[in-house]
Amino acid sequence: MANVRGSVITARLKWVRDRFGEPGARQLKYALSADSRARLEARVQPHEWAPFSLYLEVTTEIDRLWGRGDLALARELGRASADFSMPTILKMFLRFGSPSYTVSKGAKLWSHHYDSGTLETREVHDGEGEGCEVTLRDFDAPHRAHCLTVLGWAERSVELSGGSIVWARELACRVNGDPVCRFAARWR
Repeated sequence: MANVRGSVITARLKWVRDRFGEPGARQLKYALSADSRARLEARVQPHEWAPFSLYLEVTTEIDRLWGRGDLALARELGRASADFSMPTILKMFLRFGSPSYTVSKGAKLWSHHYDSGTLETREVHDGEGEGCEVTLRDFDAPHRAHCLTVLGWAERSVELSGGSIVWARELACRVNGDPVCRFAARWR
């Protein structure tokens, strides 16, 4: 099974604390399995690897507790991860870079956050405007919650670098039997 950096999980915990405070953090903790609860109580370190299963359980429980249970909240969590994971200096740099450049740099950092799969980007210039396609290949554990967070992360990364999203959507998903997970966005 794949692993994820603890920073991806701590971004989820920060989202909960920012909105629901410590009572929300406790509510999430007690909604998790005993194993996941023990891992969180042992303090997930941002720079260490954690099981992808912990990430999935935290994400899906957040959606169940504060969303509609349909994983739509996962996209918002991905957006929040973009805000959380980019240090202040990098955010300032991103404001002066192009959205395509920002998303492509994020793809190159994939292996820093996940030990499975590769993320590729391709610039697109068509009748709908400037944009990109992002393809996730060979990830060990495809899951809807993860795909939606990747889409949310890409959306917010575009915005952080000055783009205004026209649309962003999923084009293909391995969960649905497609060979890869693919996302696209257009901005102005």
